[in-house]
Amino acid sequence: MPDLPSPEETRWLDDDQQASWRALVLGTQLLMDRLDDELHEHGLSLAEYEIMVRLSASDEGCMRMARLADSLAHSRSRVTHTIARMEKAGLVQRSTSPEDGRGIVASLTPDGWARLREAAPTHVTGVRGHLVDLVSAEDLQAVGRVLNAVADHLIGDHPEREIRQGCDQEA
Repeated sequence: MPDLPSPEETRWLDDDQQASWRALVLGTQLLMDRLDDELHEHGLSLAEYEIMVRLSASDEGCMRMARLADSLAHSRSRVTHTIARMEKAGLVQRSTSPEDGRGIVASLTPDGWARLREAAPTHVTGVRGHLVDLVSAEDLQAVGRVLNAVADHLIGDHPEREIRQGCDQEA
């Protein structure tokens, strides 16, 4: 971590920047909470849904637990606990890695695939209703550009978290 500037050297946010920052924090928290609440009708949390999406998008339909935790920016113990809960619900299964027999991989069960297909329309409808359809296409593209710039700046420290593959990104 770089040396932090002293209070005298700090470039403080002006009122407009502070208002935008606080709007981002509040809006993001409220959006994620609402999306989480809406998935509860399917017996899922947003974290569980995101795990299912990651597993469904992986090449083999399964991922090593360590890679899954890294990609989600969650601690390994948190992901292990969540996967254990999902395994008890019959949504995922864990097994030893077919590659080397040492690592543990998680994969969706048939019931997991069915629950994901059932919950996906709720999630997409929520994303659309609580974000996409509230703003103009130009504003949404601006949000995407801003957050891509942030991600581009920070992803080097955590390349395992990259989920934008396949998306058109501006250089």
